[in-house]
Amino acid sequence: MEIDKKIIIKLIQTLEELKKSLKGIDIKSKEDVVEEEIDLSNNIVIKSPIVGTAYLAPEPGGKKFVEIGKKIKKGDTVMIVEAMKTMNHVPSSSDGIVKEICVTDGQPVEFDQKIIILE
Repeated sequence: MEIDKKIIIKLIQTLEELKKSLKGIDIKSKEDVVEEEIDLSNNIVIKSPIVGTAYLAPEPGGKKFVEIGKKIKKGDTVMIVEAMKTMNHVPSSSDGIVKEICVTDGQPVEFDQKIIILE
């Protein structure tokens, strides 16, 4: 397959013109989005131990493991992360009160992603 040099030259010229016309305009890409900062100085962050799908209750429509404001103890299950059809219970790493639940039911989660914040 041979590339036509005239097409490449025309493409480069068009890109240069576009670059000149956008000079001084601030363009933001998706990569520029900064995650919301939360004061974590006195808080404990529980992170996902694996990649999978997060579930806040043991079964659909069931009572959630944790709610905002609920007091939990170290070792209590805070949610389930399903990976390869295996339900993995995620335990709390310490005692505390649930300040924020950072994922929704059925949401995919990554390894080491923040899932719960405790006070």
